[in-house]
Amino acid sequence: MADQVQLKNLSLEEMEHFFEELGEKKFRAKQVYKWLYRGAGSFAEMTDLSKELRQKLEERSEVGSLRLLQVQVSQEDGTRKYLFGLDDGNSVESVFMKYKHGNSICISSQAGCRMGCTFCASAVGGLKRNLTAGEMAEQIVSVERETGQRISNIVVMGTGEPFDNYDNLFKFIHLVHSKEGLNIGLRSITVSTCGIVPKLAQFAKDFPQVNVAVSLHAPNDLIREQTMPINRKYPIQQLLQACKEYTQETGRRITFEYALAAGVNDQPVHAQELAKKLKGILCHVNLIPLNSVTESQMKGASRAQAQEFQRQLERLGITATIRRELGRDIDAACGQLRLKNYENLEN
Repeated sequence: MADQVQLKNLSLEEMEHFFEELGEKKFRAKQVYKWLYRGAGSFAEMTDLSKELRQKLEERSEVGSLRLLQVQVSQEDGTRKYLFGLDDGNSVESVFMKYKHGNSICISSQAGCRMGCTFCASAVGGLKRNLTAGEMAEQIVSVERETGQRISNIVVMGTGEPFDNYDNLFKFIHLVHSKEGLNIGLRSITVSTCGIVPKLAQFAKDFPQVNVAVSLHAPNDLIREQTMPINRKYPIQQLLQACKEYTQETGRRITFEYALAAGVNDQPVHAQELAKKLKGILCHVNLIPLNSVTESQMKGASRAQAQEFQRQLERLGITATIRRELGRDIDAACGQLRLKNYENLEN
């Protein structure tokens, strides 16, 4: 129902106000808040609430708005990709990954994306709408409920450009960091952006402890403009200056994501140009052999080419690693998540 309050969109303070409007004591809000982030799927599971209160909440609010439509499990590495239906007929994808250091989740911040990067499936079809802070948080809660495992690291790197949905991103980080919520440390959260310069400066002030990854993917404006339209508004030099200021403001290293496309940006001359541009910035380069996207003609560089590119960068003083790609067999790797319309899916 349109007038139903989505409880996961509320901070604890907002929920306390909601309960006061219901004529209930404020402490009840904290009880419900804990249930929500413990993974309760209905008010019936909130056993320390009276039947009358549960009925009242049922009439006025909702535990969550996402509908789990599909789970795909990689036969290669156990990565799990989740398809969640939104209440407007669109859907988003999230990816659960297991690492030695703990479980990570890649969540979406928008239904679709308007950035138009040519190598990314998320941009196909454009932007439908922003996700609310609650819809972003609910992806995590739903996956923890389905797997029965605690998630310790969050990357906001799925469908959408997080800085294009800044207000909801801001609230989402506070929700999941909240002691009463998921209690995720700020240093265990990474936000990826294609480079919206003013928002990067704002983020440095708002969340100096949260990690930032910048999708760079090119050593110069000519190549970047061919694949990333955002570069026409914020050229590389302007973006890199903002990144340098970010590291000075926060004291934290910035990560540059660099997807290697065969014959486009993967040659020794590109590594040399990239190293020259990044000199003096506290940074790390994350190399990603480009993953295949049906709508794109670009092909990924080979592993050997990626290793040579890495050697070139490190020889020039820039630290670089090659990302371990998880979930490729279920299209869950970097750049492969996309918007779907679940009204057209068979349940």
